[in-house]
Amino acid sequence: MTGEQLAIYRRLMASGGRGDPFDRHVFACMVSAGLAQHEQRLQDYLGMVPSVLRLLLAAYFPRYALFVEGSAMAAPEAIEEEDFRLLLLSRRGRGIPEEEWLASIIARRAQAPNHLWEDLGLSSRDDLNGLLAKHFPSLFALNDKNMRWKKFFYRQMCEVEGLLLCKSPNCESCPDMTQCFESESPLVRAAECHASAAE
Repeated sequence: MTGEQLAIYRRLMASGGRGDPFDRHVFACMVSAGLAQHEQRLQDYLGMVPSVLRLLLAAYFPRYALFVEGSAMAAPEAIEEEDFRLLLLSRRGRGIPEEEWLASIIARRAQAPNHLWEDLGLSSRDDLNGLLAKHFPSLFALNDKNMRWKKFFYRQMCEVEGLLLCKSPNCESCPDMTQCFESESPLVRAAECHASAAE
């Protein structure tokens, strides 16, 4: 977190509101990241229409609803955004509003260029793993090889459409394996060991 984001995060967490403590932490990270950047309105950064964003803020950070500007729709969506959202919602765990909010935010922030946890403003990949395991458990369980989440989501969407995404029939033989998986993945560790042995 930047200094500005951390200061906003602390104010959000101290502002009252209800909800599960982990969810409050996750939403505070996301909202503070949106408020700390100055290029987009908060609803555009998070990919939420103002009325829905106000519901989130009223539930978790009631003093901050004033940061939602006007009643206009959020900025136009990227081509894949709806597919991301539908993928997440098809695997939601409990059918609660928080899962709809998270699906919209993840779908929007997945269009940014960095690791997904960074583009969501989270403190670590563990936060992203935690929210996916909690709110989208069956989707989380499918990523049993620890693939980077954006690549995993794209792969899932391509499989639904019957498209071939990977260069190889299996990950172990793919030249992009180290780019797709987190470094702690057993697959990547094995590849790194083989590479070291060959040198």
